[in-house]
Amino acid sequence: MAIEVRIPTILRTYTDGQKAVQGSGNTIAELFADLETRHTGIQARLVNDGELRRFVNVYLNDEDVRFLDGVTTKLTDGDSVTILPAVAGGGV
Repeated sequence: MAIEVRIPTILRTYTDGQKAVQGSGNTIAELFADLETRHTGIQARLVNDGELRRFVNVYLNDEDVRFLDGVTTKLTDGDSVTILPAVAGGGV
């Protein structure tokens, strides 16, 4: 099963500068574990204690996985996963 994962600039040091990588898994958690086998260190930047880190947003085909089933969200062949760091603004 091939899943395209779009990587934000801040995490590209783990993917040798690649903007997108291929991964596999039946769930988001399995996908992240698969990515870790080739891109050591990336999983720890995405999950903590089995849950998505607070300031990491993950989208499955443009749907926020937090509104689906989080890291247990099911994946199918050809899905696209986008990882985005949350952005906070400052006050004036």
